Amino acid sequence: MNVALWITSGLLAAAYLAIGGMKLALSKDKLAQNPNMAAMAGYPQAFIKSLGAVEVAGALGLILPWATGIAPVLTPAAAIGLVLVQVGAAIFHGRRREYKQLPVNAVFLALAAFVAIGRIAELAQ
Repeated sequence: MNVALWITSGLLAAAYLAIGGMKLALSKDKLAQNPNMAAMAGYPQAFIKSLGAVEVAGALGLILPWATGIAPVLTPAAAIGLVLVQVGAAIFHGRRREYKQLPVNAVFLALAAFVAIGRIAELAQ
């Protein structure tokens, strides 16, 4: 089970580092040129940067606390936070009628929930 949790955590962390990193590194205008990020153009720059920071922090939280043994309770907390990010993303895409994006949100949500539940179970042992 631990191997599956590490693999899932690593894949999620890589995805959130890439997605959140783009929101942090690129300007609003550059994001608008990316078809997957074009919807961000309608939001303030501060919101986009904040969302990117939350995603990067979540990615780091999936790996670092558990790997270092320093405050490992932060790993399931980060996973729960990423579940909430995906709930918000699903609402966002649903309101925009971008229904093709909803399965992606559901997969990311399910993977983050798997990590949260698995790491909570390991903490309880």
